Amino acid sequence: MSPVIAASLTGTDVLMLIVIFVLLLVLIFLAVAEMGLSKMTKPKAVALADEGRRSGPALLKLVEQPERWVNPLLLTVNICQTVQATLTGIVAGRLFGAWGVAIGVTLNVIVFFVMAEAVPKTYAIIHSERAAQLTARPVNALVSFPILRLVSRSLIGLTNVIVRGKGLKQGPFVSEQEFLGIVEAAAHDEVIEHEERELIESIIEFGDTIAREIMMPRPDMVIIPNEATVTSALDLAIANGYSRLPVFGPADNDVLGLAYTKDLIRAEREGRGDLSVLDLVRPVRFIPENKPVSRLMREMQAGKFHLAIVADEYGDVAGLITLEDCLEELVGEIVDEYDTEEHAVEQLPNGDYLVDGGMSIDELNELIEAKLPNDDWDTLGGLVFSTLEHVPSPGEELELDDWHFTAEEVEGRRVRLVRVRRLPQADDDGDGDGESAHSAD
Repeated sequence: MSPVIAASLTGTDVLMLIVIFVLLLVLIFLAVAEMGLSKMTKPKAVALADEGRRSGPALLKLVEQPERWVNPLLLTVNICQTVQATLTGIVAGRLFGAWGVAIGVTLNVIVFFVMAEAVPKTYAIIHSERAAQLTARPVNALVSFPILRLVSRSLIGLTNVIVRGKGLKQGPFVSEQEFLGIVEAAAHDEVIEHEERELIESIIEFGDTIAREIMMPRPDMVIIPNEATVTSALDLAIANGYSRLPVFGPADNDVLGLAYTKDLIRAEREGRGDLSVLDLVRPVRFIPENKPVSRLMREMQAGKFHLAIVADEYGDVAGLITLEDCLEELVGEIVDEYDTEEHAVEQLPNGDYLVDGGMSIDELNELIEAKLPNDDWDTLGGLVFSTLEHVPSPGEELELDDWHFTAEEVEGRRVRLVRVRRLPQADDDGDGDGESAHSAD
């Protein structure tokens, strides 16, 4: 400080400079507290409290009730910033005259931004756990002041008069995409295993899955005809390895109920093989095709049934879904010794893929790292059929986005097998709308 400025300082100016310096220290502390506490998770706070850390109880209390400290802390920061900015302007005006305000504002922005914002918050981000522990007890004491809490609540009440609301809500403070990003980062840093990451992602996606996406479609269902006997129904069940089979009703266009293999075996051993299978039919549940799988699985557990028939909006049979189908959405494919494992995807030597037409678009996108749309269809066969707008002939081709599709095998109106090939990326800008379809010569 120059001798001229020092000589012009009064006792009041010195006192105000001391107050400004103290406010700077307070703002540094509050910045560390704000960032450290916001980065602290409840499980970590519980762990620190269980370890017997001195700051553990206060930290856990703050993390469990973020609305308790956020508003009072921000109010304190605002008060300190306003007071120090005012005092800085007064002192600068006395020392530098007409230029004092401009000099005061410049010093205030540079010094307080760097010292009271950037530096402490960067430290708190790098050492979030340490920052939270250092500040938990003082912050807990600060927000316990009745006057501060009263003023904070009054201001929030005034805010709610202007903008209707109920103040700060309790969670979730992390969106689904942010949470998945955290899980991906944890797996990358080997904090959790990749198998655990896949299970967590499956659980998140499980809530958005509906019955139509995982059901066995109507053409693949094995159904016992209504005129079948116990013996013929049992032969059909054994040949396909199923413990339960739907049975057509007399109208031959609707499912009447379920035939349990164990009931058929018992009747066969009792010499009632010539009995009509309709005499052994048990009731079956019908569900809409847009029913959430998570809710269906809970109903299956509560109702103790393992199979349901999926109906479309017109009441026609769309497919069949089992409890095993629901579980596979969480833990992956479940294959027992009686299952014939079929590969839905085969990669050819030239890089092309031969893909089962019944494979879901979501699985295909994940496999080939594509972004094929699935708003109007669920499967690859549905994509080909809907995009061409007619039943494809074997060998018919289409291009969609950056991919080339060929209908390799068509059974009736169903696309059974599709060849998938990535188009050359010669021009990144591309021409046209990125979608075309044409028939092979």
